Formats: sequence, structure tokens, C-alpha cells
Amino acid sequence: MMPEQFRYLTGIDPARMLHRFVDVLVLGGGLSGLRAALEIDPALQVMVATKDVVQHSNSSWAQGGIASVIDPEDRIEWHVRDTLIAGAGLCDLQAVEMVVGEGPDCVAELVALGTRFDQHESRLTLGREGGHSHNRVVHALGDATGLEIMRAVIETALSRKNIEIAEQTFTVDLLTDDSGCRGALVCRNGQMQLVWAHQTILATGGAGQLFRETTNPPVATGDGHAMAIRAGVEVRDMEFMQFHPTVLYIAGSNRTLITEAIRGEGAWLVDRNGHRFMPDYDDRAELAPRDVVSQAIVRQMELTQFPHVWLELGHLDPAHIRHRFPGIAQAVAAFGLDLTRDRIPVRPGAHYMVGGVTVDLQGRTSLPGLWAAGEVTSSGLHGANRLASNSLLEGIVYGRIAGRAASQAVLQGSRAMVVPKIPFPRPAEVATAGGSIDFADVRNSLKSLLWRAGGVQREAATLQPAIQTVTVWQQVLAAHVGGLDSPAAQEVWELRNLVEVGLMLLQAALRREESRGVHFRNDFPASDDTRWLGHLCCTGGEWTWRNLEQPAGETGNVLARTVEEGVAEP
Repeated sequence: MMPEQFRYLTGIDPARMLHRFVDVLVLGGGLSGLRAALEIDPALQVMVATKDVVQHSNSSWAQGGIASVIDPEDRIEWHVRDTLIAGAGLCDLQAVEMVVGEGPDCVAELVALGTRFDQHESRLTLGREGGHSHNRVVHALGDATGLEIMRAVIETALSRKNIEIAEQTFTVDLLTDDSGCRGALVCRNGQMQLVWAHQTILATGGAGQLFRETTNPPVATGDGHAMAIRAGVEVRDMEFMQFHPTVLYIAGSNRTLITEAIRGEGAWLVDRNGHRFMPDYDDRAELAPRDVVSQAIVRQMELTQFPHVWLELGHLDPAHIRHRFPGIAQAVAAFGLDLTRDRIPVRPGAHYMVGGVTVDLQGRTSLPGLWAAGEVTSSGLHGANRLASNSLLEGIVYGRIAGRAASQAVLQGSRAMVVPKIPFPRPAEVATAGGSIDFADVRNSLKSLLWRAGGVQREAATLQPAIQTVTVWQQVLAAHVGGLDSPAAQEVWELRNLVEVGLMLLQAALRREESRGVHFRNDFPASDDTRWLGHLCCTGGEWTWRNLEQPAGETGNVLARTVEEGVAEP
């Protein structure tokens, strides 16, 4: 079980804190969180807690687009098939069919909310990305789809009288008793608050800041994953972190995502010798799924003894490229590079957390009263590897599903709020060791260690000592900062969350002795369906194994049927 000293990040004194009461508490102001809030009955009071300003979520950073079957020549079966193939055998078939099936309606809904998707002659422009057999990626502003979608959703949420968006509000921990989740402890503008809620929705996003090389913004510190772990909520498949193949790599600069859509438009990957190497690794070349491309790039870097490869666009129409990717063109221009003429240095970076809090088809977690949606979850949609541009789709679908379910749960139950007597650790009871810690140095060391041991390639020889090191950091940090209430508290809480999630990722990566999807083990390079076709789950520090819920051959049967029916390819 979870050691008691790791249950809460800080001591809690209810008598000295402000208490808030809401019907539904949504933790996270990204696409899934706001979409959940929009689904709540207007008669119910909703609070959306977001750690930064609402415009700075991971969703706003999404470049490529949202995948959906829009073209009359495309088919739902193809999108399902592509998702299953990318997921390397671990997708939940029901989840895939549900999310993909709701795609067209989700896009129509976003248009109705005011999202201005790119169009050509009054028809939505559709791009193609790795792993997709058809052009089906809807985008906006060329390469700023997330930003435009979030603009429309934020404006809609702000117009709803029953929705309060609490910005600069850091969620410290979930509040739980024997009956389930009762809300959350938050720190809002430096003030600690107990927010009591009938139902809580976790939509806190990802954990990309675990790694030295990442496409994620600073807010992606795994807070939701960590607070769920501390509360004893089941998480699964934490070994599956997706690495985006193409991140702008210029020493000393911030890492900038180069969207996969740029390869969908025909860009090549070349090594230091100018060799286009992807056809050597996969028949799909640059349009292979992200796990294949990332691993190929790393191998080619090792083969050529060079720290990066290049994107080559010189053979493409320069006017089209500038129009299609204005944001990327501007980003590389800051370093004196012309996107249409110069080779762009790239290498993989941590991008999307595939594993997370286990949810069912209603967004229900293992903890009563707690629902979850988006990147913080493991819904079964992505399996062992996320298909490009399926994440925004998942956020919308599961956001509205979780919001609807939470809303119904409140309406069907008693709305009388009874504050439970929870035995919180008081500030004076939290151990605080002497000495000092350079928290910034620990965070940088953690990111470097995770990149070396838990990055694109892994093996027991590096995973085992990494686990030992991170375990020591976890224990030391818990002893030093349990009762911290200084202005730097959030920085320390984020570090403890990163350590919590990083440790679980390393432990899961060591346990899964095979290679599958985004998880590649140098010492176990092959997939092993006999032993490992299932999920690694952890609840309260206890690890369990769970086979796939659908019959073992059902996914294969679906793929076979699409071939027999003549719909495997457009």
C-alpha cells in the first residue's frame, strides 16, 4: 500500500482554510476539462480549476489537428483499423469504435461553437499524418489547430453562468474518504482552499516535463497522475509515453514541435549524409506511426554518430508550405532557417502520455465520485501507441461523456453537502528534515535521468539504477517539503509529482519485458503476445496484471474483416 507519508503533499488544517462547495469540480482547463464543464446541467454549479491561465493548456499547443472521417470517400472502418494497427494490440475495441464513430459529430459541434477550420471552396481541408490510410485530419490556422479550437471552447465556457473558471489554481491533492472522492485541496493565488464537490472530473493533461527533450509546455508536470496515485486510484500502462519523432533541435534553444502534418505533405527525413533513411525501416516511410519513426531516427543517429537528423522540404512547393505551416516557418526563421529551403534539424521528444488513470466507457475511474478524461487517462483508445491527431478527438468525446455522467450522478443523488471528517495530517505533524535541497537541480537531474533510462530506448541495465535513484529522491523530498507553505510551494509540489510519476513509469517499463508500440526494450526487442498482451495496473502501490477485456483475437478479426470487405485501403 501507499506509505502514509506520501498520501498528501502538505499538511491540512481545515479550521484555517477557506471552504468552497460546488456540484461538480473539474480539475484542468484544457479541451477535455472544458468540454466536460459544458456538458454539466445548467442548474448545477461547476468550478474549473486550472493551474495557469486557461489559454495555456496542452490542448492549445496542438498543431496537427483532429482526426475524423469527413471525406465521403473515407470510412469509419478505415479510421478504426488505423487506430488498432497503431495501438499494437492493446486498444480496447469498444473504446476505439465509440470515439472514432463520434468523430464527425465532434467536428460539427466544434464548427457550431465557432471554430474556424481551414477550408477550400467551402469544404474542410483534410490533411494526412503518420499511420492514417486516408486524408482525414482537420486543421485550423495552418498549424495552430489546438489554439483555434480552444479559443472557441473557452469563449463558450465563459458565456455559461453556471461555470466558474478558476485560473492560477493549483490542485494539490484529491480529497477522499471511505465513500470515494469528495473534492480537492487547491491553492488559489497563494491561498489554500478545500473545494468540496458531489462529483469531480480529472482532466489535468500530461507529464511531458518528465523528460529533458519534450514538446510539452511547463504546465505538463503529471499533477493529475500523481494525485490519483496518492489517492489509491488505479492507473495502468504507465510505461507507454509517446515520443514525437520531429522536435526542432538547436542546442540551447527551447524545443519546438514540428507537426507530423509536415511529413503528411511530403517532407522527407534525411541523415547527416543526405540519405533518406525511413524507407530502410518501413514501407510507409515517413508516414509510418510515430513509434516506428522515432525509433528509426534514434537508430539512424546512432549509426551516423550524430545528435539529430533533418527534415527536407526543398522538393515541395514553397508557397504551399508557407501557407500551410505559418507558425513553424516563423519558429525556424528565428534561428535563421528557411522552412522551404533549409534542412531543419530534428530529433524525438516526449510528447503524449498514453498510460494513465484507468477509465471505462463512461469516463468512470476506480474511485467512486471521480471521473476522468483526456491525456491523464488510459481509456483504451490508444493502446500502446497513439495514432496521430486522435488526442483532441478523445478529449472531446470523453470530456462530454464524463461531464454527462457526472452531471447525472449529481442530479440523481442528494445535493445536500455534508463535509466528512477526514483524518488529514496537520502541518505540525508533517515531518520536515533539516538541511536544504536544490530543487531546480533535482528537477534537471530527473529529466536527464528519465531521458537516458526511460526514453525512446530502454533496458534493465539502466532502468534498475534509475529506479533506485528516483526512489531516494522521493523519500528525501517527502521528508523535506511535506509542510512547505512558502511562495515556492508549487514548484516543489510539481517536482514531487514528477518524481511520483517518473518512478511509476520506470517501474512499469522494467516490468514489461517486451517491445510494444512506444515501449522499446533493447534487451527484449520483440513483442510477446503470449505473456504481455494485456495491461500493467497499479493501485495503492500494488501491481496487478489484467488481460485484454475483449477476446484475444477480436482485434485481429476486425482487421481481417476490413480486408475481406474491401475497405482496408481507400
